Amino acid sequence: MDSRLLAMHQVMVADRVRLDAYDRALASAVEPGDVVADVGAGTLVLSVMALKHGASHVYAIEADPAMAALAERIAADNDLRDRITVVQGDARVVRLPRKADVVVAELMGNLGPEEEMVELVGAVARRNLAPGGRVVPRRLTTFLTAIELDGEGWGVWRDEHLGYRLDAVRTAAGPGPQLHFFQRDPVLLSAHVAVADSEIGVSRSGRPDGARTLRVERGGELHAVMGHFAAELADGVVLSNFPSYAGCNWAVWTWPVQHTPVLPGDELVAELVAPSARAVRDATGWRLDCALARRRSA
Repeated sequence: MDSRLLAMHQVMVADRVRLDAYDRALASAVEPGDVVADVGAGTLVLSVMALKHGASHVYAIEADPAMAALAERIAADNDLRDRITVVQGDARVVRLPRKADVVVAELMGNLGPEEEMVELVGAVARRNLAPGGRVVPRRLTTFLTAIELDGEGWGVWRDEHLGYRLDAVRTAAGPGPQLHFFQRDPVLLSAHVAVADSEIGVSRSGRPDGARTLRVERGGELHAVMGHFAAELADGVVLSNFPSYAGCNWAVWTWPVQHTPVLPGDELVAELVAPSARAVRDATGWRLDCALARRRSA
């Protein structure tokens, strides 16, 4: 089995904030005796969590054949084969033997929509969710924010930190996204602006739907546009990859720009553009089209 895939799951299992958020959400969503569908079940963390909170049976849907086989072994090793049924296949066409009272998934990408959670969970819910059933998460929002970096990422090319000019480096580096784990919080030059906001189980698509205006609220030096997600799992339970936290398995998406001084009232028009369907799951394939408009002098 691909060791990189296992390493990815290891990082997810080690993300305690993620686990705690889902534990609290499932505690409120699952009622005794419920049937649960776990979409993208992987190593069965959410499946077992659902059982802990009273589910009578979990259908663990997993597209990857090798991962599904591993999930079968995990269920057997924990004497759970009578309570967890691993369903190997494309979630978009799966029909379960019984309707589910709860559909749960953790398919947020670094930006939010690139793992197509809205589309996949929506398809499962339309075919398999019982009337009055619940979906976890119930909302996924992607935000863009204009930021100034604090001496990391593209922020290291600030001349005053090194004592000599590095303009040539900024000029040589072509535009393109980076995935970044912040060690120091960036300065937020604008508010977080939602570019995609989907009700999971209801919305047909989680993709951005056009350009947005990021209005500069704090003067500084524009270094990048940051993309991050917030997933509303349940009342009072929101999971997000910004601000970064210790052990977070999601990076934050950043689109570096040429370092530019900005003032309050300046506006950055930005549009997040998805790649082709084949490449949509790669966050580094997403593109940002942006242009800065200066405020008019009084």
